[in-house]
Amino acid sequence: MKSRGKKSSLGRGLEAILQSPDTDITSRDISGNYVVGAIANMDISKIEANPFQPRNKFEEEALLELSESIKEQGIIQPITVRKLGYDKYQIISGERRLRAAKIAGLTEIPTYIRVANDEQMLELALIENIHRQDLNAIEIGISYQRLMEECEVTQEELSKRIGKQRSTISNYIRLLKLPAEVQIAIRDGSITMGHARTFINIENREDQLALLHEILETSLSVREVEGKVRKINKSKAKSRNKIPRPLPEKYQNFQVNLSDTLKTRVELKRNTKGRGSIVISFTNDEDMERIATLLNKNNDHNT
Repeated sequence: MKSRGKKSSLGRGLEAILQSPDTDITSRDISGNYVVGAIANMDISKIEANPFQPRNKFEEEALLELSESIKEQGIIQPITVRKLGYDKYQIISGERRLRAAKIAGLTEIPTYIRVANDEQMLELALIENIHRQDLNAIEIGISYQRLMEECEVTQEELSKRIGKQRSTISNYIRLLKLPAEVQIAIRDGSITMGHARTFINIENREDQLALLHEILETSLSVREVEGKVRKINKSKAKSRNKIPRPLPEKYQNFQVNLSDTLKTRVELKRNTKGRGSIVISFTNDEDMERIATLLNKNNDHNT
């Protein structure tokens, strides 16, 4: 009976490529170093962590599940590293696979080798992460923001580079301006991205936090939250409309001078289109007669 060998750590398709006699992509140079541009089974101990890794949270349970999958199916997609120097490499993308491979007890991992400067490396790591399915909205927003700031690209340029709508990028970045409590709730999955987008339309921080607490306590649906946001904004708009606009200085002076002349309270109102009214207060009929006399005298004087 033929003895069974050790199970390969590679996925079947990748194993066929790496072990094909018709390719030389796993070759090393004369010194034994891996060849840049090649896919090779690389010693995990030679790979350093990426200091630019935008992902700072890896679910332990998910890593364990991936490690079990690797034990059964092998690595399906190679990680990507850059060559630092003599037999020294740094991961660009695939850190989750690398961590799971270590948990699975692998000593080697299929690796695509390339050369990249720090800016290129950051961009590659961020773009690779953005396209992952398991990132939360805050991590995506941070990745977009870092790409724009550290790689000096605009939203329009970033949109073309990663194949996302500019409005999508803008919405994710705007999440980073929300209160920390809301961002934590998004990150931890306590509220969905649908909920998160509604918070962007609320200006007041207190209103945002009050709504967050209500969502967490009563499990409001996205549609219910949208309705509440509309009510909040409508109420705020009414409050703003009730606040009187300050009069231009020349009208304020006229109001004061007329009040001094008539020795009574004068209120001048004016809208943005220039229409308005003048309200002169009086306390009784005698006071009314007094004011009328003053106005008539002033009119006679002007004529």
